[in-house]
Amino acid sequence: MSYAIISLGGKQYRVSEGQRLLVDRLTTEDGKTFTPDVLLVGGDGATALAPKDVTVTVKVLGQQRGPKIRIGKYKKRTGYKRHTGFRSALTQIEIESIGGTKKAAAKPKVEAAAKPNAEVEVVEAVEVEESPAVEEAVEVVETAAVEVEVKPKAAAKPKAAPKPRAAAKSKAKPAAEPDVAAETDVAAETAKEDES
Repeated sequence: MSYAIISLGGKQYRVSEGQRLLVDRLTTEDGKTFTPDVLLVGGDGATALAPKDVTVTVKVLGQQRGPKIRIGKYKKRTGYKRHTGFRSALTQIEIESIGGTKKAAAKPKVEAAAKPNAEVEVVEAVEVEESPAVEEAVEVVETAAVEVEVKPKAAAKPKAAPKPRAAAKSKAKPAAEPDVAAETDVAAETAKEDES
């Protein structure tokens, strides 16, 4: 295999044999080897996703500190200035080997078994569709979708509360009508005074 994608410290790295790289600080001691999780192995025309038979051997070369990053905060016309720095803790590693099945044995298996694997995948897909676990999962998804649809309808009902406001406005209108009546009484009195 010519390259592999490994997972270290929650990050993914594309590596090949003999490559050195800096990763986030690891707890492994200097000079020790370990095998990280292999996510993908590729190259030479064949790609395997999450292979169980392939291991990547990594050797820890040493611990380092990254370059200093200067951080400055400043606010104009207030006298506020703050300066700080940051250096990341890193580990230098070397990829010793990307092991697994032999390259010559891998090629005939891929060429000879390409068609049967495709048929097997289709049969497995049909079996998965008919399994009761998939039906239960579909029911759970449909139930969740129904619950999501019901919640907005329930939320719409409390919004129909403007009716009491309209009633409050109607209460205000009768209070306004006596004022109009009082104005007409005042107008009638002034008319009587004018006649006399």
